[in-house]
Parts: sequence; C-alpha cells; structure tokens
Amino acid sequence: MGTSEQTQAPRDERDLELLQKLSVSRKALLAQIGRKIIGQEAVVENLVAAILAGGHVVIVGVPGLAKTLLVQTVAEALDLTFSRVQFTPDLMPGDITGTELLEEDHATGRRVFKFVKGPVFANVVLADEINRAPPKTQSALLQAMQERTVTVAGQTHKLPSPFFVLATQNPIEQEATYPLPEAQLDRFMFELNVGYPSFEEEERIVMATTGAVDVEIEPVLRGDEVLALQRLVRRMPTPPSIVKFAVGLARSTRPSEPNVLPDIKKYVSYGTGPRASQYLVLGAKARAAMDGRPVPDLDDVRSIAMTVLRHRLVMNFQSEAEGMGADRIVGLVLNR
Repeated sequence: MGTSEQTQAPRDERDLELLQKLSVSRKALLAQIGRKIIGQEAVVENLVAAILAGGHVVIVGVPGLAKTLLVQTVAEALDLTFSRVQFTPDLMPGDITGTELLEEDHATGRRVFKFVKGPVFANVVLADEINRAPPKTQSALLQAMQERTVTVAGQTHKLPSPFFVLATQNPIEQEATYPLPEAQLDRFMFELNVGYPSFEEEERIVMATTGAVDVEIEPVLRGDEVLALQRLVRRMPTPPSIVKFAVGLARSTRPSEPNVLPDIKKYVSYGTGPRASQYLVLGAKARAAMDGRPVPDLDDVRSIAMTVLRHRLVMNFQSEAEGMGADRIVGLVLNR
C-alpha cells in the first residue's frame, strides 16, 4: 500500500455508502449467525473482522463448542462456497490441493493429464483439527494462505476470491498430533479461543439443539460485496500514532529489544515478527469499519492485540514449568 493510500481518507460518496452499509450489515450478519451460534459474541466479532481484513483464523477450543458449525454458518451468511477438510494422519497434500489424473480422449485415443481441483478451491476452507495431519500435509496450505494460489505439477492455479482458511484445534488432546510450525502459525491473522458457555447460554443451546426446528441462514453479503468491503478497509487511513503503537506492541514481545519487560527476557525465546504489526493495523481498521468509523483508534488496536500476538510468541521451557503462558505475557505488555 502506497503512502498516498495511507493518508487519504475514504471520502467519496461510494466509500461512505459502503461504510454505512457495513455497519448495518454487521448487525444483520451477527443476527443471522446468532440464530445458530448462541453466545461467543467476541469470537464472532473477531472472526468477521478477520474476514474484512482478508486474514486467516485458527480457532482453538475443546470438543463440542460449535467451532465447525460457526465456520459453516459464517460461510452461509456471507453466501460463500464452503469446503471442509478433516485433517487426519493419513491425509496427503493432494487430498487438499487436488491432483492430476491421466484420462483417455475417446475421440483420438490419446491420453492427457487433467487437473482435478481439491477442496482448497473454495471461498471458505475449514481445516478441521489441522494439527492432526503431519507437517508434509500441513505445508500444502502454506502457498494457498500466503499467495492465494496452488502449484501442482509445475502449473499454478489461482484460488477463488475471497479466500479464507479457518482452522480448528483441540487444545487438550495432544496424542497423535503435530504442532503447527511457527511459519504456518504466523500466516494466521488471529487465534481465537472458544470458551465454555455460561449456564444460561448452555440452557438455550440444549433447548435449540434437541428440538425439531431446522434453522435456515439467510445470506447477508455476497462474495463481490465482501471483496468491496475488504478494499474499503485497505483504503482507510491509518494515523501515524496507530502505526507507532502497533509496531511498539509487536517489538515489546522480542527479548532482543532494549527496555523490554524482564518477563519477556525470562520466558520468551522469540517474539512476534513484522506480520504482527501489519495485522494489528489491519485488524484495527476492520474493527473501526464495523462500527462505521472511517479511522481506527488505539482502543481498536488493543481490542485485537491478544488475538494477533498470542500464537506468535515462542515460549521457553521455563515458562511452561512456571505456568507463564503466552496470554499472560501479552497481558503484561498491554498493561505496560
């Protein structure tokens, strides 16, 4: 993004209309998702913000908290194509990206290779239990997530637009799992932690899921509208103070930086990279746009800082021994 785009506010009538439409659509979108997903408002808000910023999301939670249903419901509410990949130890990269098959032309008798697209060729790809597959299979998503393309047999194929990878993980079951490498975790804009519902919410969940009523989701936005809103978020101006604050937050997690908190040097092996600064700014702009505001503020950055930073910290053995997790470290940095 050039300097002129950073400093030029979205002032034309079309941009203002889009901003107003986004504010209205956000409420309608949350209402549609709320017909199937009870509670988890903060998770849903951040998921929508990531989509508006064009980022990928990893959702962490114990089984039974509707992580898969949430992703599917968002795809329905946005009228986007959806595919689900259940990650297992025997899953191969070609099962995700697609493969070339040898076919015979009955007219000429010649045999030719034809590329058959895999499930990654969808707008919303759910990578269910992504840490169940070995690194070779996990890496099949790296090019797709970063470049929105897939290369098979020397041929590069473009993925549909918009494109999002929404992955799920189970934090308590670690047998037969393969932790995601830091290079792949860094490509996820947010890590969203799904907690248990409250007593009242769980009552509503049980009432809604044990009856005979089948809830249908009405689309709120189409794919081209999502793309237009993503471009609007990119065009929103970023005050220099916001950039400085975001970069300062990211750099405050690096043990090699001067004047960082003693706990950073004690518990963190590697801090966050430049992608964290970029996603802090993009996420703040998306949150501002969702409120109908043309310029983000410091509170927007703070509101998404935990989701951007927590999965990018590489903690050392001492942090594990003393129970000092990434969330506590990010909390210390934010309080400072």
